[in-house]
Amino acid sequence: MYILVGLGSGVQNAAWNVWIGNMANSNEVLGFFHGFYGVGATISPLVATSLISKAGWPWYSFYYLMTGAAALEIIYAASAFWTETGTKYRQESAGTTVRGGALHQTRLALTYKVTWIIAVFLFLYGGTEVAIGGWIVVFMTNVRHGSAFASGMTETGFWLGVTMGRFVLGFVSPRIGEKLAITVYILCAIALELIFWLVPEFIVSAVAVSLVGFFLGTIFPGVVVVATRLLPKNLHVAAIGFAAAFSMGGGAVFPFMIGAIAQAKGVSVLQPVLLAMLAVALGIWSTLFRIPSVEQRQT
Repeated sequence: MYILVGLGSGVQNAAWNVWIGNMANSNEVLGFFHGFYGVGATISPLVATSLISKAGWPWYSFYYLMTGAAALEIIYAASAFWTETGTKYRQESAGTTVRGGALHQTRLALTYKVTWIIAVFLFLYGGTEVAIGGWIVVFMTNVRHGSAFASGMTETGFWLGVTMGRFVLGFVSPRIGEKLAITVYILCAIALELIFWLVPEFIVSAVAVSLVGFFLGTIFPGVVVVATRLLPKNLHVAAIGFAAAFSMGGGAVFPFMIGAIAQAKGVSVLQPVLLAMLAVALGIWSTLFRIPSVEQRQT
C-alpha cells in the first residue's frame, strides 16, 4: 500500500513540477508552491501534537483529519486540471511527442547525460535534507545538550527555514541564473554547516541549521527549472520523474546510513557526513555549466 501511494505521489509530483516549470516566472511559482509544501510540513506535526496532547484525541484520530484533507485535495486537483486532457497535450506537443509510450520516453530520457546528473544530484540533496530533518533533534539533545523541547524547536526552525527559502529565494534565482544560484546556495549551506559543526553553542547551532534550511529549500524547484531548459520538452515528465524518484531514494538511504554510523561512532558524525554529501553534490552540479540549453543547441 505504501509503495502504491509513493508511486502515485511521485508521478503527480513530477507532472505538476514539469507543468509549472514550463510556465513564465517558473522559479517564483515553483518556489511559492513548494513553500506551501513546507508550511504543511511545519504545521502538521504541531497540529497533531496539540490535538493528541492538549485536546485528548487518540493518536490514530489525526488520520481522519488527514483523510478529509486528502479528499479536498482530490476535488481541488481534479477541478484544476480537468481540461488538461491527453488530446490537448498531444496538440500542444505536436512534432515533439515521442512514440512508444511512457516506457519508451523514460528509456530515451536515460540516454541524456543531464538526466543522470540531475538524478544523482537530487539523490544527495534529498538525502541531506531528510537526514538533517530526521537527526537534528537527536544531535541537539545528545551533542549540544539541549532540552527535549528546545531541540524539537530546532527541527521546526529548520523546516521554517526551508519554507522561507522557497518563498524568498525563488525570486532571487532567475535574476542571477538558476545554475549559478544553486551553486551559491550550496556554498552557503556548506559554510553554515561548518559553523554548525565547529561552534559548540546551542543557539549558534540552532540559527545555523535554520539558515541551512533557508538555502537548501529552494534547490529542488531550481533543479526542475534547469532540467526543463536542458532537456527536450517531450522528455520533461519522464526525466524529472526519474530524478525525483532518486531524490526520494536519497531521503531513504542516507538517514539509515547515518543511523548505522551513529550507532557505532555516535551522532556527532552527522555534520562531517552532511558536509561530504554537500561537497559531492556541488561537484556534480558544476558539470551542468558545460551543457548548453535546448535553445542554445538549436541556434
